[in-house]
Amino acid sequence: MFVRTLLAMSLSCIFAGTAFAASTAEQPLNPKKIADTAVQDPIDPLATEPASSAQSTETHITQQEQRDLNKASKTLEDLKETEDDTAAIGVAPTTTTPTTTTTTSAAAVKASWTLDGLNQAEWYENIGKGQFPVYARAHVMLNNAHASPGAIDGSSGKNTLKAIASFQQINGIKPTGILTQETWDALVAKQGSKPAFVEYTISDADLKGPYAASIPHDYALQAKMKGLYYTRVTEMLGEKFHMDEDFLKKLNPKATFKKAGEKIIVANIRNEVPEDIHLIVAHKGAKQLYLFNSRNQMIGSFPATIGSSDTPSPTGTYKVTGVARNPWYSYSPSNFIQGNNTKPLSLPPGPNAPVGNIWIGLSKKSFGIHGTPNPSAISKTASHGCIRLTNWDANDLGKKVKSGVTVKFLE
Repeated sequence: MFVRTLLAMSLSCIFAGTAFAASTAEQPLNPKKIADTAVQDPIDPLATEPASSAQSTETHITQQEQRDLNKASKTLEDLKETEDDTAAIGVAPTTTTPTTTTTTSAAAVKASWTLDGLNQAEWYENIGKGQFPVYARAHVMLNNAHASPGAIDGSSGKNTLKAIASFQQINGIKPTGILTQETWDALVAKQGSKPAFVEYTISDADLKGPYAASIPHDYALQAKMKGLYYTRVTEMLGEKFHMDEDFLKKLNPKATFKKAGEKIIVANIRNEVPEDIHLIVAHKGAKQLYLFNSRNQMIGSFPATIGSSDTPSPTGTYKVTGVARNPWYSYSPSNFIQGNNTKPLSLPPGPNAPVGNIWIGLSKKSFGIHGTPNPSAISKTASHGCIRLTNWDANDLGKKVKSGVTVKFLE
């Protein structure tokens, strides 16, 4: 079982009890430690390709890498200071006049949750907080411009604000997180003629799966399963198109999601990140993962869950050691107890596995960047120390990141 040996991992950095098939809410972290108990993982600890020895201490970096880190850290601190955390995301920083009020009303009335309505949604002043077609279109454009809003759901909120601020930083606009006319115009220009939403035809392959009837909470029961697969078509399609599952259903109220040939509205998203990833910064305060190139320019960002107060992420600087796709997951009770499981377990791969379907290993043993079975909760809950992204963001990053890339944890 070479693959299992190659892809197993310790669970010291992973969350407990989040793989509920029927719920989008993650469970609170209540890890229990077993003192002075030496329990070996059931299979070898995670090794990734290319092979690299895991370090338990901070990684040595060159003087130039340190200078790059200092510049990136300064950029992110400045970004954090300029973001307006209290902003109603769509409110324009100008005074509303009777003329613009009329324009606002017309734009709001014109927008709808139809395919044409979503693609024709336009910016208007004083959008405010809520779920509107203009945010849905903005989410797709932000996603395609490498400033991920996480699960696309058409709502304002912290992940939207952070994605807008990142887009502004990447494109030379003063980063506030507010969806201004200038920002909207830049998003539309980047998107070009590509529609934000398209019609998709459900296929036989979509319906075939494989699917699991459910994902039990208990790791002992998960360990007996063939795979921790998706449990329903809407869950799979939501991840395929980077969408919140409930939002997918809202856009398609008449769809059964049970018939091949059925047409649905989905986000028209990208599935790659920029080349030349030179540096990754995990900002604990912002709950964001930022990508920088070799010219020290920010080129991408993702909302992230980074540790918790009970099980914090490490501090310092490390290196990427490799990428493991569809990893087997090694549960060891020496790290924490899940339910009544006091023996080591090996959980099969799948998108509903505790680490999702990808693991990007770091040079600190048992810590890495990985996916999640609950994408809509990213940056809103806690993890067991690792950097947790949506499955699609983690997979996109895993396609381009190279071994040796520097990863810095910033408070």
